[in-house]
Amino acid sequence: MRYLEEFRDPELAGRLLEQIHATTTRPWSIMEVCGGQTHSLIRHGIDQLLPEGIEMIHGPGCPVCVTPLEIIDRALEIAARPGVIFCSFGDMLRVPGSDRDLFRVKSAGADVRAVYSPLDALTIAQRNPDREVVFFGIGFETTAPANAMTVFQAKRLDLGNFSLLVSHVLVPPAIAAIMESPSCRVQGFLAAGHVCSVMGTGEYPALARRYGVPIVVTGFEPLDLLEGIRRTVVQLEAGRHEVENAYPRAVPAAGNPAAIAMLRDVFEVADRAWRGIGVIPGSGWRLSPAYRDFDAELRFAVADVHTAESSACRSGEVLQGLIKPHECAAFGRQCTPRTPLGATMVSSEGACAAYYLYRRMSTSPAIAQPLPEAGRAPEAGHVLEVGHGG
Repeated sequence: MRYLEEFRDPELAGRLLEQIHATTTRPWSIMEVCGGQTHSLIRHGIDQLLPEGIEMIHGPGCPVCVTPLEIIDRALEIAARPGVIFCSFGDMLRVPGSDRDLFRVKSAGADVRAVYSPLDALTIAQRNPDREVVFFGIGFETTAPANAMTVFQAKRLDLGNFSLLVSHVLVPPAIAAIMESPSCRVQGFLAAGHVCSVMGTGEYPALARRYGVPIVVTGFEPLDLLEGIRRTVVQLEAGRHEVENAYPRAVPAAGNPAAIAMLRDVFEVADRAWRGIGVIPGSGWRLSPAYRDFDAELRFAVADVHTAESSACRSGEVLQGLIKPHECAAFGRQCTPRTPLGATMVSSEGACAAYYLYRRMSTSPAIAQPLPEAGRAPEAGHVLEVGHGG
């Protein structure tokens, strides 16, 4: 725990906050791209300790949340078929499709299994040669290398009964789409450190120059986020728009060359739909021609499915940073973690789940409280640094 406690030190957090307050002279809107960063900001109350004019806009960086409804419905269709073992990470099992989720398909008799790694699904395929085994491969650049390696291994082992249902999306095209939206209010970005640990930072300078926004790569602990915000504010106040790496302990500029090589072999760039946002050109991966035989979407011919989003759910607006979760009329009423209308309430990285868990039920002003002792975990529903606004 000591290593984590060093990045939760309340005295250092106070110094960084003082520097942010001293530097800020104008209102600024900063988007944290990653859902893990959103949860850390809300859990620790960092957004409520910032100067009044600084708004943190929650971005679409939750892999479960942005998996499009049509992919969920395709997964449900495949999972329900006889002879199929459908494998997925546990956080996808409760994501609602048009009329059900994977748990309901499982309760109806389908063989749906939660696994901890795509390689677990490969093992299941080896042990069940008479069954079709499908792994639900979702996520950003962070989870893609393990999925790519699994398909690579399936081909090497000649496992004809294994396939991958692919829904991988990429961060840089999403940043471009956000900046080109007519409703965009974002003036700076906190980039996701774990994505950059795989891909490096090389794709971001062109985005910073093109859109005139600072992009600061940061981590997920309180001091990581505060340092990222501080650097972003310094750039904004100075009129600069550069890429900075505030997470050097995990992010080399070149990323992980071995992982990148595997990704380029197994996948190719494609247009991808994002749930609540729509199709973003060149924003995802699909299996390359050499591995196309392992594409579950093609193998099971589920390209054409009818989808129907909940009319009460505004998760698309949440993912675009247009509203905060509690501004949705269904939030905390029809839509709760037990009865989710959208993926942003299901996922452990979803903004709606974070607001519900830490009781951000309204826009009431928070009352500042002292920072806690280093390393103390919050109680359920409690914000570390400040009182909740609900």
